[in-house]
Amino acid sequence: MNFKPLYDKVLIERLESEGKTAGGIIIPDTAKEKPIEGTVVSIGTGSRCEKTGEIVPLAVKPGDRVLFGKWSGTEIKIDDKDYLVMKESDIMGIFE
Repeated sequence: MNFKPLYDKVLIERLESEGKTAGGIIIPDTAKEKPIEGTVVSIGTGSRCEKTGEIVPLAVKPGDRVLFGKWSGTEIKIDDKDYLVMKESDIMGIFE
């Protein structure tokens, strides 16, 4: 894959959700909610500070497991794999 996000954008791969409920009922793919957790695959160079013009690096890095909003980002497909591209500000936090 050769995709590098620009500026403050982040490429995220969603984590797969469980296909069963706690009681063992299997949920079909069409009824599952999309996960709001993912792994950062690639990041841009950072955003430009309006006051100084300097590039401010992003707080996330590739490999970080993050939480983001349910409707955040733009879905894209690269090499038959689904990803999300979103601004870093759409990410709510990093799991440690």
